[in-house]
Amino acid sequence: MRKVFKEIYPYIIIIISVLIIRKFIVTPIRVIGPSMMHTLIDGDIMILDKISYRFKNIKRFDIVVISSLDKPIIKRVIGLPGDIVESKNNKLYINGEEIKEDYLDGDAITSSFSVESISGVEKIPKGYYLVLGDNREESQDSRAIGLIKRSQIEGKTSLTVFPFNRIGFKK
Repeated sequence: MRKVFKEIYPYIIIIISVLIIRKFIVTPIRVIGPSMMHTLIDGDIMILDKISYRFKNIKRFDIVVISSLDKPIIKRVIGLPGDIVESKNNKLYINGEEIKEDYLDGDAITSSFSVESISGVEKIPKGYYLVLGDNREESQDSRAIGLIKRSQIEGKTSLTVFPFNRIGFKK
């Protein structure tokens, strides 16, 4: 019995290590749907970094994975706690300043909205974030689901690993 345990012990350690890494550090995630086009394409497989936000703050324009009731969703952080965010005339304003969104397709259309129209408060409350998809016309984001709690953000993602012709970091 002891000999069998000695033989399978390394495999048990490997399996436990892989499970711990997937649960707490990194895991693959698949992009589902068109909401992040043209930055991310339906079917892209990315690496979800689950540990960075334990040591660093969430930053504006990070691509994050949000836990949802049915499946995780991938969106871009636009508004941080304390921000006043609005879109009017197809332009994004944060704290009254127009923001250039280089990651959007040139023909992208963003319907008008404000934090107040989404949540009933003027500024994003502490512990909440406003997230949008890059393909604004096809995205179920904060405009539809409301502000996102910090606890709903599983981590950030920027590295696409499949398909091979799309490998690389996305901004």
